[in-house]
Amino acid sequence: MPAKPPRTGRRARRSLLLLAFILVATALAAGHALLWHRIVDQLAEGFATWTALRRAEGWGVAHGPPQRGGWPFAATITVAKPRLHAGPDLVPSGAAWHAEAVVLRISPTRPDRLILEMPGRHHLRIDGAVLSVMAESLHVALPLRADADPREAVAAEARRLRVDTPDGTAEIGSASLRIGESGDGAQPTTSLLLSVAGATLPPGLIGTARLGNTVERIALDLVLTSPPGPGRDAAQRAAAWREGGGTLEVRRLEARWGEAIASASATLTLDGALQPAGTGTVRLSGGDALLDAAGNAGLLSPLGAAAARVALRALSRAPPSGDGPPQAELPLMLRNRSLSLGGIPLARLPAWDWERWRWIAAPEPSRLRN
Repeated sequence: MPAKPPRTGRRARRSLLLLAFILVATALAAGHALLWHRIVDQLAEGFATWTALRRAEGWGVAHGPPQRGGWPFAATITVAKPRLHAGPDLVPSGAAWHAEAVVLRISPTRPDRLILEMPGRHHLRIDGAVLSVMAESLHVALPLRADADPREAVAAEARRLRVDTPDGTAEIGSASLRIGESGDGAQPTTSLLLSVAGATLPPGLIGTARLGNTVERIALDLVLTSPPGPGRDAAQRAAAWREGGGTLEVRRLEARWGEAIASASATLTLDGALQPAGTGTVRLSGGDALLDAAGNAGLLSPLGAAAARVALRALSRAPPSGDGPPQAELPLMLRNRSLSLGGIPLARLPAWDWERWRWIAAPEPSRLRN
């Protein structure tokens, strides 16, 4: 029988193993702490750069002292009482936003994504309208690296969103937004995917008596071809976009509101007067209720609503399966600010004032990522 090692030798080996484990754990903890400090420093520097860029563009920016935190599971910067308002040279002048706090978060598992968490209540003022927004969960994910997947550059999620408006309180069960880029360098495109479920409209909203106050679902899929032209002048940028063959393609628009079920697709551009123009197709069932709501809300003239009702009834067909309400498929046209459905004029749209809503020159993507 082999001789057993001395008990003191076994104790020494266990002590050495324990010491090695402690040293490795300490080294890992120290490395993690250094990495956390570095990421937090980068967050603070990035926020300071963003603030300087906005001020250089004419925005007023104010906030409380940024607080560092999140250790050990994330690196965070909490900005208390942030405020942002448009300066006198920006349009819409007087636009403003302020909130209780904003949290900038980077997780060690996704160091290429910046998460903006927006707890508490947010107040918005746009063109004289004042809104108050609060959600159970509201966050936005942004890419940090130049080689990030361009198909999902921005992703926003909200749950139990509550919006206080002058007409009352609206609530949204869930909403998501995806904005990305695709295409080659010569002809890039920007895509937008929006989904809203369980939206409850303010109870006093005009025109909802027949449809009810709950919009079950809205889905929107947009593609914008060609980037806007350079510069700050909105009309010049819009003209450059049109001359470059720019289009706004509505690939899919779906909505279900009470008895009204609608889907649409369209392709829009700008005419010689820089006004929206284009054609599309609308598929609609339960259109009578929708026309009633539009007429009661003043969106359609009585004559336009009556003409559209005649077209709907003439073109409605039962679905091939025989199940479900009749559906009408109608051509939609927007030309010279006149909107027509099935060849019947519905409404004349107000002129789009580019000077009133001139675009703000956006910083280059690389500056944003840095």
